[in-house]
Amino acid sequence: SFCWEHRPQQAVEAAPEDATCLVCLDPVEGSKSHGTVVCPACKHAWFHRRCIQGQAIRDGITWFRCPLCRDRDAFLTTMLTMGIRIPFRLSSWESLAEESPSARHSRCDADRCLCPGGRERAEEEGPWELLLCSSCAAEGTHRRCSSVSSTRASWECDCC
Repeated sequence: SFCWEHRPQQAVEAAPEDATCLVCLDPVEGSKSHGTVVCPACKHAWFHRRCIQGQAIRDGITWFRCPLCRDRDAFLTTMLTMGIRIPFRLSSWESLAEESPSARHSRCDADRCLCPGGRERAEEEGPWELLLCSSCAAEGTHRRCSSVSSTRASWECDCC
């Protein structure tokens, strides 16, 4: 953990005006900031910190690399230095593939699960219906735990 003044910083200029995050495709800030990082190898791939953190969590140490130039070594080292947490485990898709083909995520991953039956309990409908992330299917939540109304058919996790 670093204070604002002594935090690690990348040796790059500000992002070009038209730079977009390669994960979410939204514009990145034009100035160098704590909220944006750039690939040290190609210097053309810009990311929001929260987006590349989500990518690192999904990819795991084995598959995490720059989505643009595919560099792994310099990218991995820099992202670790910049405080991106990269789990030492299989990627989310490899973990799912190792389970039986019919297995699906079956627990509530909300920060605070409110279900009286616990994280593993799920019902077919109602407040304890378990919704899987509509983008990655690697995380789930009970409707009530993430305040998802009964009229919404889908939900997306914080990483996605």
